[in-house]
Amino acid sequence: MDANNNLPVDIKPHDGQFRGGRHYFACRVYYEDTDFSGIVYHAAYLKFMERARSDMLYQLGMDQRAAFEAGDGAYAVADLHIKYIAPARFQDNLLVISGVHKLRKASVEIEQTIMRGDERIASATVQAAFLTPAGRPRRQPEPWTKAFAAVMVDAIDTKPDE
Repeated sequence: MDANNNLPVDIKPHDGQFRGGRHYFACRVYYEDTDFSGIVYHAAYLKFMERARSDMLYQLGMDQRAAFEAGDGAYAVADLHIKYIAPARFQDNLLVISGVHKLRKASVEIEQTIMRGDERIASATVQAAFLTPAGRPRRQPEPWTKAFAAVMVDAIDTKPDE
């Protein structure tokens, strides 16, 4: 067992990765993500995107859990716009591409696209605000804004950088 995550050393949770300024996170559609017809339920797209954003922050070295436990604050979705383009189905392999689009003192705007192969099936713009434990906006930690600034992109390109 690995002392840090209580998993066997040869089994690891899935990690996304950065290519250029974009973060790529692969996921599969499970039965629980679908409605009775086998099509992904609309709220499941939000779960896929949240997992990708959480992994992106983790890959950037942001320890959200430690920040929250220290009383510094946490991110909360303040605004979300999503466009559903085509349905995903049970057992589809999906790729969530995320990019930091705008950076403000107390928030970050992230553009996300969900792809099935070369087909764009959903896209969203998410504003995450950094909030105190009491729910008030707070300036993001400086190392975090520097990490975001290092990977900012103008717009999401659905072709992975080589």
